Amino acid sequence: MIDGERVIAVIPARGGSKAVPHKNIVPLGGRPLIVWSIEIAQSVELIDRVIVSTDDDAIAAVASEHHAEVYRRPPHLATDTALVIDALRDLIETLRTEGEPGRVMVLLEPTCPFRSGADVTACLEELLRDGKDSVATFKQAELNPHRAWVIENGQPSPFIADADPWQPRQRLPLAYQLNGAVYAFRADLLPGDTTALLYGRTGAVITPPERSVDIDNELDFVVAETLLTRGGH
Repeated sequence: MIDGERVIAVIPARGGSKAVPHKNIVPLGGRPLIVWSIEIAQSVELIDRVIVSTDDDAIAAVASEHHAEVYRRPPHLATDTALVIDALRDLIETLRTEGEPGRVMVLLEPTCPFRSGADVTACLEELLRDGKDSVATFKQAELNPHRAWVIENGQPSPFIADADPWQPRQRLPLAYQLNGAVYAFRADLLPGDTTALLYGRTGAVITPPERSVDIDNELDFVVAETLLTRGGH
C-alpha cells in the first residue's frame, strides 16, 4: 500500500507475438522473459497484488507457477492491433465488479526486463508528489528530434521546422522518450477516450539505458543476454 491505497501491478502479456513467437516466455538469463517482471513486482513492498493479463495458456501456466494471479483477457483484446489500455480498462472493470478497492495501478511491460524495484518505487512516490494522476519512466532519446528528417518526394527537410540538425550534440536541447519500463497511474481517473497512459497531472522518472532495454525481436534478446553476461544491466 501507499498512502493508505492498495497498489495493483499489472503485467500485460498476450500470446500472439509475430517477431518472436511466444516472446513473453522465451528464456532470458535462464528465466522466461515475463518472470523478470513478475519477480520485480513481487519484490516491491508497496505492491499488494501482481496480476498477469493474458489470452495464452502457456503464459498463464508460467505466471501461475511463479505465484502471480492470472486474469484472462477476451480474444478481441489480444490481437495485433489491440491496445494495452483497452485490456487495462477491461481488467479494471472486472476488478471493480469483484470489489477490489485498489485504485493505484502499476503497469509493467514484460518486454522491459531490467527495470529495478527502485524504479517502480520511484514512480509510485512520484505519483503521490503533488497529487499526480500518472507517471512513467523515460530514457534519454536515442535520436534527438532536432536531428530527425522528413523525406517527401525524395526531398529531405528537418522534421522540426527551423531546426538546425548540424548543431553539435552539446547545443541541442535534451530530449527523452518513453522506455516502457513502468507506468504508475490512478485507475479511477483513467479517461475513457484516451489511448495514452500518461494523462491528467503527469510526472516522469528518468532511468539509465542499461535498465531501459526493450525486447522486440531476436536481436534485442542477443543484446539483453550480452548485458547479462557482462553484468551491465
